[in-house]
Amino acid sequence: MTKPSSTMTVRTFTMPKSLNETLASPQPPTKEVDRSSQANGQPYSEAQREPLASHKLENKPGITYASQETLPKLPIPELDKTCRNYLNALRPCRNEGPELDSRLRKYATGKTSYIEQFWYDSYLNFDNSVVLNLNPFFLLEDDPTPARNNQVTRAASLVISALSFVRAVRKEELPPDTLRGNPLCMYQYSRLFGTARVPTENGCQIAQDSGSKHLVVMCKGQFYWFDALDDAGDLIMTEKDMALNLQVIVDDAEETPIQEAAKAALGVLSTENRKIWAGLRDVLTRDEDSNNADCLSIVDSALFILCLDYTEPQTPADLCGNMLCGTNEVVKGVQIGTCTNRWYDKLQIIVCKNGSAGINFEHTGVDGHTVLRFASDVYTDTILRFAKSINGQAPSLWTSTSPDPSKRDPESFGDVSTTPHKLEWDMVPELSIALRFAETRLADLIQQNEFQTLEFGGYGKNFMTSMGFSPDAFVQMAFQAAYYGLYGRVENVYEPAMTKVFLHGRTEAIRAVTLESTDFVKTFWAENPPQQKIDALKRATQKHTAITKECAKAQGQDRHLYALYCVWQRAVDEEGAEAASSNGMSSNGYSSPTEALSDGEHGSPTRPTSGIPYDENGPPPGRGPSAASQMPGVFADAGWDKINNTILSTSNCGNPALRHFGFGPSSGEGFGIGYIIKDETISICASSKHRQTKRFVDSIESYLLEIRKLLRAVHKGRSKSASRAREAEQRPEKASQKKGGGRAIRGEADIVDDSKPESDDDGLGGYGFFDAGMLLQALKAGQDKETPGERAAGHARRAIGKKLRMSEY
Repeated sequence: MTKPSSTMTVRTFTMPKSLNETLASPQPPTKEVDRSSQANGQPYSEAQREPLASHKLENKPGITYASQETLPKLPIPELDKTCRNYLNALRPCRNEGPELDSRLRKYATGKTSYIEQFWYDSYLNFDNSVVLNLNPFFLLEDDPTPARNNQVTRAASLVISALSFVRAVRKEELPPDTLRGNPLCMYQYSRLFGTARVPTENGCQIAQDSGSKHLVVMCKGQFYWFDALDDAGDLIMTEKDMALNLQVIVDDAEETPIQEAAKAALGVLSTENRKIWAGLRDVLTRDEDSNNADCLSIVDSALFILCLDYTEPQTPADLCGNMLCGTNEVVKGVQIGTCTNRWYDKLQIIVCKNGSAGINFEHTGVDGHTVLRFASDVYTDTILRFAKSINGQAPSLWTSTSPDPSKRDPESFGDVSTTPHKLEWDMVPELSIALRFAETRLADLIQQNEFQTLEFGGYGKNFMTSMGFSPDAFVQMAFQAAYYGLYGRVENVYEPAMTKVFLHGRTEAIRAVTLESTDFVKTFWAENPPQQKIDALKRATQKHTAITKECAKAQGQDRHLYALYCVWQRAVDEEGAEAASSNGMSSNGYSSPTEALSDGEHGSPTRPTSGIPYDENGPPPGRGPSAASQMPGVFADAGWDKINNTILSTSNCGNPALRHFGFGPSSGEGFGIGYIIKDETISICASSKHRQTKRFVDSIESYLLEIRKLLRAVHKGRSKSASRAREAEQRPEKASQKKGGGRAIRGEADIVDDSKPESDDDGLGGYGFFDAGMLLQALKAGQDKETPGERAAGHARRAIGKKLRMSEY
């Protein structure tokens, strides 16, 4: 047997260069391959280690390669041409558009709105907590009369005004909203009062008691109720009576230590995942005639909820957080924050200990523009009623008013109970445990978000219009510029445009990022002269205004595309229902209507960000590759996901009655920005999941100041916002006029643009989270079933709860 040689030939290799290094280095001339070095075990030569693409054929005498040097290089096509060719190539392969559009138009025949049912489905099949995800807030300005800015007095005043608004709606005396003289749809006002979002195993439903006469008051997590209207819809209490009732409630709530009251603060359950909350409601209503079922019916059918908080938030950011989600304060392991003093399934009026007040509202049936009218009229009426107490000739906001309750025969009130009753829940173990876990999850959710405000006093609407800009477009560019200045990139921005000029209209999505806005933010942050920056801003704002006007005419793309998607989804569901009859599956291929909408598939822990119900691998198992189940190309494209993942969710909604307006971020990577443009100020409330919110708000403020400097630099002349007296002063002097008198002091407003555009702000207003990316696909089940609110309407409820003592007042 021959032994192996002790000396072995070793072949060594060197690490190849990266592709970038190879392409950047000069290429050596091609050499003859020296195979002898390989035979002797030597490393490969340099020429052998070079990539094949770098080799050049030797020009030897002959004809085979004679033309190599004359051939042109492979051209790179123009990008625009490539995109056009790509779309043209797709058209024959993807022809679902006309067919889906035809189905949509057939579906819409005889309906008030082609999008309405899909819209409700998108909201009502949302399973996660509505807190910070769906419900927006308004923060009212303080009452102009300082003496009225205490909790009980302010709350009583606001409730009386709110009840007067309810009366005007029910008697159809509320003047219709108008936009530039054109009437707007008023349907949403019929969904504002006596309604509740009721969770079920198959999605939520909206229950409404159209004859509701009572309101529910929450104080330190405890529930109270009393009647405030008679059967005719007239008020049965004066403001003094209302203040008396509220003071009795506050005093009674104080008798229970807050740590003890927290153990029965069932309002926390309305912050739970909707399916969990549906199961807990089943526990409450197990016995239809039980105390818990009656208490729940009282809350669901109330006109609205009045929340009396014991705290006094000091900063605007804290106030906004309190109105949006309440405070999170744990003492000795017990949650005593105001987050337990809410019922998020209904319209809520919130009043702090110091009289600061706001509104938090369930958003399914109403948009911000509708609640803004309510808030504005309520705030205005509180002022007018105070004025009337001074001067009886002061005007009234209402077409007619209720008869003075203090002068009515008590028998005329009918079957009412004006004395407050306390709802005392039977805290069975299931509810106690569920309340504990719901509170910890809510505390987590609150801690995951932060709020910052900007009350910019440098200028407002008047200055912007005097410079020739649409105020809304001007502020929108501020958001994009500030974001680009922080992160160096352009992200998806959403803004709603109101479409209430149409029957049952809601909103259309303005896609605020355009080629013009992108060019502006890049121009602004580069070393360019002021004129170039302002010119870019002008082009960007003009483009934004043009898009806004189209969206206000319902000519945007988002609603139409979403409706087409829903039509396709319905076809898939109908097809799946036939197959499901043999395997027990539901019509969407899952064991429940919303199982397809798991958080992981949409990339957001709290909000889906896409209209695509399935992941990139296609339909779930159990679906055959039929024509209906093949997802249309536009919805399978990554662009559909991107356009529905909103990073800057913005909304312009407000007037002088509001101090701030806001909502939670629509994605974990983004910001929620509510803003109000007033004549001389801009109010901004920004929220995020701790994405340097204060730094972002500070960047917006810095931009607003910087852009004013640029405008000063490029504009000269008088301001269109100047007074008539100032205009007269600035006319050319006549020879006879006196000279001198000192040097005239010019204000910052003394700059001008020749064109003052029509403000487009009226066509905005109305936070719509549906537009911000929440495109849920599960269809609401059981539309024709009797709702809990309808069942409750016939029950007698007048003896429910412990009657409070009034004698000492």
